Amino acid sequence: MTDSHPHALRSVMLLLAALFLFVLLDATAKRLAASYPVPMLVWARYAVHFVLMVVFLAPSMRLKLVTTTRPGRQIIRAACLLAVTFLNIAALQRMPLAETTAMVFAAPLLVTLMAGPLLGERIGAVRWIAVVTGFAGVLLIARPGSGLVVEGVALALGAAVSYAVYQILTRQLSPTESPVNMLFYTALVGTAVMTLLLPWYWAGPMPGAVDALLIASLGIYGGTGHFLLIRAFRDAPASLLSPILYVQLMWATLVGWFGFGHFPDGLALVGILTIGSAGLMIAVESRRASRLRPQPR
Repeated sequence: MTDSHPHALRSVMLLLAALFLFVLLDATAKRLAASYPVPMLVWARYAVHFVLMVVFLAPSMRLKLVTTTRPGRQIIRAACLLAVTFLNIAALQRMPLAETTAMVFAAPLLVTLMAGPLLGERIGAVRWIAVVTGFAGVLLIARPGSGLVVEGVALALGAAVSYAVYQILTRQLSPTESPVNMLFYTALVGTAVMTLLLPWYWAGPMPGAVDALLIASLGIYGGTGHFLLIRAFRDAPASLLSPILYVQLMWATLVGWFGFGHFPDGLALVGILTIGSAGLMIAVESRRASRLRPQPR
């Protein structure tokens, strides 16, 4: 797309593919959560992801896959993503796909608020406006009379908070840890925790062949999606790709409509668009700030 980023178009396509896989992950989890315990689905999502990484990456990377200078922070970050997955699927069990996705996408707004005290970043007027606008969108979705259950809203907002902390920790670890290494730790910690707890939360029913394939697909969607995400951001700057992340809101709305027969009502749709617009404001402002920042000579 540009001489300075010759692989930008490929990165955009990889990112779009990753986002579609994440929507498929959420839609499949929502369908399965009607019949199976949420913790079992979370276990499958991470266990399959873990097996894929061991099979395809461990033979070549060996100890590099687990070598880290900051193991404690890696584990906390992985635990945050595990919480995101658990809370998000639990919310999807109770709420429509589009509204749940939009509320979890409030995470960048929380990251903006946390970036000041935790990362020492300055929050300018544009970002403050975006944060206020985004939370107004959340209120439009979760307003009284919306038909959404309070428990589902609380779970989705909990997922957003966990996702925000996960993103902050990712930014703190990125200068010293490799993306593949961080991806492996998320799979390792998620699998270990959910496997240890498995006897306490699942006593059946045993899935049939079709459901077993759908359950396994959760890990394939999640693992492949995150791998494509890493590849996309490796070859193109975050300032270029970040605004594209909000395509996931559009796809979640369409999949929720065609797959589950639910389309958001007028105010909820305005809220979804408002959250998306606020996130885009933050992404565009971050891109502008990065261009204006003096470059090292």
